[in-house]
Amino acid sequence: MYQYTAFDSEFVKARAAQYRDQLTRNLAGKLADDDFRPLRLQNGWYVQRYAPMLRVAVPYGELNSAQLRVLATIARDYDRPAPELLAEAQAKQHENGTTPGPRLSAGYGHFTTRQNVQFNWIPLEKSADVMDLLATVNLHGIQTSGNCIRNTTSDERAGIAVDEDVDPRPYAELIRQWSTLHPEFAFLPRKFKIAIAIPPYNDSDIFSQDLGFIAIVEKNRIIGYNVIVGGGMGTTFGMPETYPRLAEVIGFCTPEQIVDVAEKVLLVQRDNGNRQNRKLSRLKYTIDRLGIDAFKAELHKYLGYELQEPKPFAFTRNGDRLGWKKGADSKWSLSLFVEGGRVADKNGFNLKSALRETAQNINGQFILTGNQNLVIANVSADEKKKISEILKKNGVLPGEISGLRQNSIACVALNTCGLAFAEAERYLPSLISKIESILDQHGLFKEEIVIRMTGCPNGCGRPYLAEIGFVGKSEGHYNLYLGGNFNGTRLNTLYKETLTEDEILAELSPIVADYAQSRSDGEKFGDFVIRKQYVKEILKGSDFRH
Repeated sequence: MYQYTAFDSEFVKARAAQYRDQLTRNLAGKLADDDFRPLRLQNGWYVQRYAPMLRVAVPYGELNSAQLRVLATIARDYDRPAPELLAEAQAKQHENGTTPGPRLSAGYGHFTTRQNVQFNWIPLEKSADVMDLLATVNLHGIQTSGNCIRNTTSDERAGIAVDEDVDPRPYAELIRQWSTLHPEFAFLPRKFKIAIAIPPYNDSDIFSQDLGFIAIVEKNRIIGYNVIVGGGMGTTFGMPETYPRLAEVIGFCTPEQIVDVAEKVLLVQRDNGNRQNRKLSRLKYTIDRLGIDAFKAELHKYLGYELQEPKPFAFTRNGDRLGWKKGADSKWSLSLFVEGGRVADKNGFNLKSALRETAQNINGQFILTGNQNLVIANVSADEKKKISEILKKNGVLPGEISGLRQNSIACVALNTCGLAFAEAERYLPSLISKIESILDQHGLFKEEIVIRMTGCPNGCGRPYLAEIGFVGKSEGHYNLYLGGNFNGTRLNTLYKETLTEDEILAELSPIVADYAQSRSDGEKFGDFVIRKQYVKEILKGSDFRH
């Protein structure tokens, strides 16, 4: 098995000590907020609606037991807002009376769509204590915020495959080590996202990335990667010049060339990206401004050679395959559904306690997925039995869920994110329950359909690739988008604007009924709504409209 390392532990501890000094001076009034802000962001700390949010870097989503235990401790002991903030947020929720999700809560962790972990309620004065605690297990918040190269994401099966020749982590680690503190890329025009995928599964949503590498496997060995560029989900209401865009395949590189290609793509973006308008600064806009052929020519000039022609590949899905699976080495792995990525104890569903106990009893491997779920990987048959007992005791033993729910993603949105207009993570589960009733009426409860919701158009939950997508316009009101596909290779299209829940259900009900009656064998929901012309297919991102 490939052995990789994160940052040197002494470096991580030094960064934590540096942050403590900066925080102490800021709280004492000796370091201005404007001067502290970039230092805070470099360590993964955002100021959101009610309290600072910490995003913890988890390269390609992999944690060991000690690291998971520390994250559970942070959720239990530090993810607690100051009482006055809690009271203020609670009062605002009570006053507007429109919050459809559960009331304010803290003491939880959140799995992100970049295979990281974030906490939403840590008081700023406690943040240095948290950084010190993270450093004891070589965790940190570097490369999780700002105009930098964000966490390189990878296939959820990385590290589970028996043959290390189909494990992309060596290349993900090379990219991470090279990119994280690269002085030329510390201040890019905008954030930059990189991912690796292994067909036939597209669980990293490769076409939503600025730069992606699609592994080409022959005879159980990765022979190289198709290179794709120019993906991105973020848009802004009222600015049609902003839009989601799918990445394009531009060539093939060998494994030995992957870091060189990544560096040169970044150099083209560094030198040509828009630095005047932050809304138009992502690589997707650079490519559309230059043209894809001109971009490739510029890239080849930086490389000093041309990429090879792309190799054939095919994706079948972009969701996770849930449940227990046995590998050829007799080891077991469990892909566990974590709704909305929230790891909490609530109403007898004690997921946080279950994971903490599992990490205390199993010296295991834990892999966060790009779909906000968790893989407990490479355990023995005896450990599998122990894990099942722990999950059952805490009320989280995997059970039957609908095909819709298991393919859901939601961003945190209200009540924590300062950019959100509406709920997402706390509301989508209840909306899914109501859509499930419609599906069940037509015998479609187990039909897998990709559904995603965000509280604003920035696209953190990748709603524009969903077969059914929702984007919040205001509290309790959402745009409804239809027509993405099941494998994440097509954008969806606005179907109806600013809908309430009752209107959402009224719009979806006849479409679901039609789908049950009129679909072709094996036809997926997103393909059906395109064929029946409920919406027209979007062929390029610049044609997208809210």
